[in-house]
Amino acid sequence: MHAYKTTSPRLAENEKVCVCVVDPYSTGAHVSAEAYYRGFKVLAVWTDECGELESHIPHEVAAIDDLYFAQIRYPSAEISTLAALGKAISDAATAADAKFEHIIAGGESGVKVTENLSELLGLRGNSTSGGFENRRDKKFQQEKVKEAGLRSVRQLQGTAWNSEVAAFCEQEVPLIIKPVESCGSDGVKLCKTMGEAEAHFNLLMTGQRKLGAQGAAVLCQEFLQGKEYVVDCVTRDGVHKTTFVWVYDKREANGGGFVYFGMIPVPSDDPVAKVLIDYTVGCIDALAIANGATHNEIMMTKDGPCLVEVNCRVHGHSGSWLPLTDRCTGGITQVRSNLDIFVDGAAFDALPAVPRPFVASGTIVMLVSYQEGEEVQATPGFETIKTLPSFTTITESVVVGMPLKLTVDLFDCPGVVVLVHDDATVIDADLATIRKLEEECKLFEVAPRKSKACKVTE
Repeated sequence: MHAYKTTSPRLAENEKVCVCVVDPYSTGAHVSAEAYYRGFKVLAVWTDECGELESHIPHEVAAIDDLYFAQIRYPSAEISTLAALGKAISDAATAADAKFEHIIAGGESGVKVTENLSELLGLRGNSTSGGFENRRDKKFQQEKVKEAGLRSVRQLQGTAWNSEVAAFCEQEVPLIIKPVESCGSDGVKLCKTMGEAEAHFNLLMTGQRKLGAQGAAVLCQEFLQGKEYVVDCVTRDGVHKTTFVWVYDKREANGGGFVYFGMIPVPSDDPVAKVLIDYTVGCIDALAIANGATHNEIMMTKDGPCLVEVNCRVHGHSGSWLPLTDRCTGGITQVRSNLDIFVDGAAFDALPAVPRPFVASGTIVMLVSYQEGEEVQATPGFETIKTLPSFTTITESVVVGMPLKLTVDLFDCPGVVVLVHDDATVIDADLATIRKLEEECKLFEVAPRKSKACKVTE
């Protein structure tokens, strides 16, 4: 369970204000909880694009029985246009003795509806004019960054494997093949041969991805070599502030090319952080983002920083990182600051432009399962992890009774552990203990047991 809960005050006057969160899954659920704990009336809109991700709600948020005063599905037989959606939200708010004043994207799939509806209703948000109807489009992002004179990825988009696509791939191989819209490494593959590239291209065009329209388009991109960083920002009226900087620990595992093993905090006085922040602000400006949170993934190559993608919402991973950023920065989190963009301008203005010097050490550990089975019978590894000196919280994505998959992408991650301590050497020792539990397949007891990749098996 989580140790994080907002310290922002609950105000009586907030009960008259409706905050709408679109597709509030993963950390988006924490955006809803932040508004709820401050006293706002919270309404959820679930889009058809969200799909099964609607069930990805952190346990601590799912435990709030009255989180939403109303929930609306869009589109539906009764609500088929954005104008009708806006009216439905306003009517629901009025019935709850509140006024609909703010709309915020919770998850990646909610970005388009959020931005288009906020502009239609004249609410705080981002303009969709000038070709910005879909900021999620990764090809569009790279084009705008290139137009701004910033380093961007060589790329080609296609909807069918043809001579043009094949020629580009042959020139770039090894290269990245991925959906135009996705998150969490969903569908992203490093293809090392032309055969791999063609097979994965066709798979993406015919298969149903977890996010993004089926068969929309496939993006072929140069393979950026270097360290991948995350720069989390919040923006209000075009003023950008960085809430945290991370470096990903991504490796190959279980046949997956980009498996998350963790996220490591990067202090703002690190010379790399300054370069990353300056470049990221340029990317946000290139995408004409004036209001909202952004989760920006940047590769530091030998030529300098290069955009992987801008996600126009808060950092994901179910908000597992919230206790760490809260403690390391002395109380600043992207979720809290994201709500301030819309409801508390003074609080936003008081934020430092870059993260404060850390007051503690910490790391995020994304658990990797090298075993699989039809049913988890016990989680002994979780209990061992909870006894570690630096243990702060654990988000258990796999519990007793569930099937267990080999971890090949973020969606198969069985859990996330937050380690925080005043002594960095304690964190290093605890991390080594966790990795040993994974490698020896001692995190879970499963039946029937299939431990194909473990270094040590019984």
